[in-house]
Amino acid sequence: MTKISKAAIRDKSPKFVTDEARWQALVNKDERADGLFWFSVKTTGVYCRPSCPARLPKRENVIFYLSLEDAEKAGFRACKRCNPKGRGLASQRSKAVAFACRMIKEADEFPSLNQLAEAVKMSPGYFHRLFKTATGLTPKDYANAHRADRMKQALPKWKTVTEAIYEAGFNSNGRFYAGSSKMLGMKPKEYREGGAGNTVRFAIAECSLGSILVASSEKGVCAILMGDDPDALARDLQDQFPKAYLIAGDEKYEKLVAKVIGFVEAPRIGLDLPLDIRGTAFQQRVWKELQRIPAGTTASYSEVAKRIGFPNSARAVAQACGANALAVAVPCHRVLRNNGDISGYRWGVDRKQALLTRERMAT
Repeated sequence: MTKISKAAIRDKSPKFVTDEARWQALVNKDERADGLFWFSVKTTGVYCRPSCPARLPKRENVIFYLSLEDAEKAGFRACKRCNPKGRGLASQRSKAVAFACRMIKEADEFPSLNQLAEAVKMSPGYFHRLFKTATGLTPKDYANAHRADRMKQALPKWKTVTEAIYEAGFNSNGRFYAGSSKMLGMKPKEYREGGAGNTVRFAIAECSLGSILVASSEKGVCAILMGDDPDALARDLQDQFPKAYLIAGDEKYEKLVAKVIGFVEAPRIGLDLPLDIRGTAFQQRVWKELQRIPAGTTASYSEVAKRIGFPNSARAVAQACGANALAVAVPCHRVLRNNGDISGYRWGVDRKQALLTRERMAT
């Protein structure tokens, strides 16, 4: 059994400091153990990182090391499959997903799943699962969201919708129109005219955190805004849909507003509503990840950036949180600074603190 000095224990993570814990990490192929220790296999003559995808060796053939140099001094060579001297599997996967995202963004015609998988040297099935786990979107959904971003930028610039379609990277009118309403939230002509002809129902009510506005398109709830001034909330909604037909909700719609208020007052009841989420591909990835953060818990901007495959994009994550127009439904209030401090919130830091306090008390 490997002996561990007190200094080594202080220098290493408090996890995996016993051979029993290390063996369990091998069984689970736990990526969190990578870099904390290495192991060799007597029968193969190689040493590996804990998350090595190779078949699990017999326990009696395994020896643990606190450094790869110790494994090499003992006469073992590096495993070619997990490459213990190189980047960890988690890092390799993040790099592959980031590379695929860049391919999609930079391509004139979006690459197929097979082309993406071939570029990162993975099987299509494995890459598809990896991409969805990392981004919350399938490669096709990510490509469509990015193409929607291009379309939104192109529509106001070109005289006709057809010109904008080809500028955005669609190779046929039919392919675009087949999913245009889902992509833009309305017909392309309506979007080009600032939402003209599109109906948005809304209602404003009061809750313990001030005024709250809830608005819905035909697809679902498209805005949940909070503030101190009801008129300011109505102007905010009008700015989002400058030419849409805004209509006050009836008694039936006010029940939906009451449901949102009920969640604000008592987070334990949950909030299950159809949502019409509109944003860039990156924003949608961030917002989907925020929806995975359980009530009563928080994450940092850096942690969210890592989870979506862009570890260096903490600032962009913060900007996406600030652009979120669906308060509580997309819980950007659960994202904090790296040191745990509460940072800016579109609807006020005091409301952010109140929401977090209520969620902690309710769980």
